[in-house]
This record gives sequence, C-alpha cells and structure tokens, in this order.
Amino acid sequence: MERLQREVDRVIKSFGGYWEPFEMLGAVVEELGELSREMLKFEGIKKDEGNSRIEEELGDVLFALICIANYYNINLEKALDKTISKYSFRDKERWRSSTL
Repeated sequence: MERLQREVDRVIKSFGGYWEPFEMLGAVVEELGELSREMLKFEGIKKDEGNSRIEEELGDVLFALICIANYYNINLEKALDKTISKYSFRDKERWRSSTL
C-alpha cells in the first residue's frame, strides 16, 4: 500500500499538486456514484448494453481515497490494519447465524 501511496503522490505532484480537501472528498463521492451505476448495470437493475466497468471504478475510488490519505499524511496500510482489528473484535458475533 505504501508503494501505491507513493505512486499516487508522484502522479498528483506531476499535475501540480493536491486539490483542496473538500474537492477531493467531492471526487470520492463522484467516483462512488460511478461505481454504484456500474454495479447496478452488472446486477441487471439498470439496463445498459455496455460492459460493466466495476474494476475501473473501484480503482478510481481507491485513487481518490489515497489522495486524501496522502494529503493528511496517513499511512493507509496502518489505517486498514487498525480497521480490520476493530471489526474483528467488535463484530465477531455479528455474522453468526441467529438460528444456531
């Protein structure tokens, strides 16, 4: 993940630098909308003859999130490790069948 964060940083700096924080948040929201549209098409909820681009849109969401992490100097690998631990502890009983 650190390699990806460095690569995104290189690309963004080659474009002149990061957007303002709420502009980047807007980009995340926009990309999530595009991901949602592609998932609706894939699941047959929204009719479209084109090919699903879920992979591309997931990449776009991740890129936008990495931009925010880089702006705030957050190590995403460490952040995700903490989140995995949180969910592993907090929600360990949540996914068990209620019929057991």
